[in-house]
Amino acid sequence: MPGGRPDRGAPWLLANEKGRCSIVMNIRTTLIALGSLVLFGSVTTPLVNQALAEDAQALPEFSKKGADSCFACHDEDQAVLALFRGRHAIPTDAHGPFGPGQLQCEACHGPGAEHSGRVRRGEERPAIYAFGGEDTSPVERDNAQCLSCHAADAATPWHGGAHEANDVGCADCHQSHLPRDPVLYAATQAEVCTTCHTAQKIQMSKHFNHPVGVGKMACSDCHNPHGATEGADLTRPTANETCYECHAEKRGPFLWEHAPVAEDCSSCHVPHGSNHPGMLTRRAPLLCQSCHSQAGHPSIAQTVSGLPEGMPSQFLLGESCMNCHSKVHGSNHPSGSKLMR
Repeated sequence: MPGGRPDRGAPWLLANEKGRCSIVMNIRTTLIALGSLVLFGSVTTPLVNQALAEDAQALPEFSKKGADSCFACHDEDQAVLALFRGRHAIPTDAHGPFGPGQLQCEACHGPGAEHSGRVRRGEERPAIYAFGGEDTSPVERDNAQCLSCHAADAATPWHGGAHEANDVGCADCHQSHLPRDPVLYAATQAEVCTTCHTAQKIQMSKHFNHPVGVGKMACSDCHNPHGATEGADLTRPTANETCYECHAEKRGPFLWEHAPVAEDCSSCHVPHGSNHPGMLTRRAPLLCQSCHSQAGHPSIAQTVSGLPEGMPSQFLLGESCMNCHSKVHGSNHPSGSKLMR
């Protein structure tokens, strides 16, 4: 028997499971009521002890042999055995489920005495918390169990975040039994994220994109999946500051600024991918003319016959404002007010 295994599940269960809060309240109510009667001499101490013993019987029990009870049946389950090649089963980690005196499998899956005990013929084996898949327990309960250990790095932003608001479970993204959780590595993270974020998956497959699909970037380089105070769960306070983490040359300050650049990069760019060069929302000059009037400016498509003296110009026939206004993100040149140098 592993050392330090409790006979009852109260320390594990009552701290994390909302569904068991009623048990705590019932115990407290009983103690208060019986305690007041003791003060007035209306009830004896044996009755108090009996009430506490009856309430304790309502709590589920842990198995006597810990993980050995689990492997009596799951000895060939590769999804279970892979746990021992990952971080959750390190025997020297005092804070891990398999550390000295810890609860092993039941630290996450809950007290399993009933699940691992004898079952009469025709009866269904009592369920245990399975996390994801066919698990029917509330998402809040499953997530609370994960957050009981991972509170320092996930709990604060998680509450109120987009994933929590949409009832996303930790097990929907993480695979804690695998030696390498796919969502934690750049090469495989995008595949996990795009199982839900299909619109972004389509954008990342377009001709011009960030190298997320080839594993050179991860979704978490720009987004905090556990939640953030900013829109789209960005890692930085604004979209621009997030972009500047890699595109520092666009930060400025510039002597001559381009207003939409300073406001929001996504005014002109699609961050997940586009079929237009530079991941632009539209090709120039249409993109530029969505803000700038084309009246009196030769920025629209022209043919040779429409040019002065019939002389073709590669700049005008290129149909791009940026053929001339090349410093579109800003200029520090004294004569760069038109962002041309």
